[in-house]
Amino acid sequence: MSGILSFPRAVAAATIVASQLANCALAFADDKPGRANGAARAPLSHGTSKPAQNLSSAHAEIDTEHIFGFSMGSDIGKPGEIEIEFENVGAFGKRSGSYAAWANLNQIKYTVSDNFRIAPGFALSGQHISGVPGLADHRDVAFSGAALELRYKLVDRAVAPFGLTLHAQPGWSRIDDATGMHIAQYGAEFAALFDRELVKDRLFAAFNVWYGTGGTRETITNLWRHDSEMQLQAAISYAVQPELLFGLGVRYARAYDGGALDRFLGDAIFAGPTFSYSISKEVGISGTWQMQVAGKAIGDNRSLNLEQFERHQALLRLNLHF
Repeated sequence: MSGILSFPRAVAAATIVASQLANCALAFADDKPGRANGAARAPLSHGTSKPAQNLSSAHAEIDTEHIFGFSMGSDIGKPGEIEIEFENVGAFGKRSGSYAAWANLNQIKYTVSDNFRIAPGFALSGQHISGVPGLADHRDVAFSGAALELRYKLVDRAVAPFGLTLHAQPGWSRIDDATGMHIAQYGAEFAALFDRELVKDRLFAAFNVWYGTGGTRETITNLWRHDSEMQLQAAISYAVQPELLFGLGVRYARAYDGGALDRFLGDAIFAGPTFSYSISKEVGISGTWQMQVAGKAIGDNRSLNLEQFERHQALLRLNLHF
């Protein structure tokens, strides 16, 4: 359909955007005082334990996992490390009416070895929906389900040009995060998380490929449906100080009817700023606010895709390390 991005064009667009962002940021870094143009970059350092030799701060390590907003870095923590995470995702705005949805995932993460981490968790969700065509008015907050995250670091950028971690997260839900309807949903998400340190201790880039699939039974009708989604994500993040990073993230999302990317329903592109701040070595906060800048739903010629997605999506995350 005219106006909808094809998947190959989307891959090319995401790659071009990521490279342009990286080039601009590299140019900015090269112009900083104390760095001569054309000077060789220092060797890549270990992702989970990198002393910020060029920056003075009480917090001298940069963990890339949460410095890219919705996108993820390849770091998984040090062996034996325990981390508690509170992740909150908000979705706001439909074509008309009032729409706000909140999804919360609370996890305990344990790094078993240099390469493997496990993280069980439970979820809460809330909705405030009024006057949105196709959705019942709803206002509630409830326990919504549980999930188990597994991550395996396949490539360590300490010994390779980039880092790569594989992510899998099976889960169960009893509440639809988007509508508040009672359901029985069983699904999983899978991802390949790439990242690279472009300028030592200063500039970082990430590229993620995400795939989610699931089967859902509506409690009221007892009918099953299957859906799936794929996302390409690119982000950069710049360390103003070792404990404070700002950046920009871009996501391209495609929604499908059917659990195996069967029937294309629509797509959307989101973009927005990111931040990450280490309050101390034990406490960190990060997040992003992204706006839908382009999109199209099948059968709808209006701008943006507000059928499968929202106008705005935001994330706020709190991490406690032990």
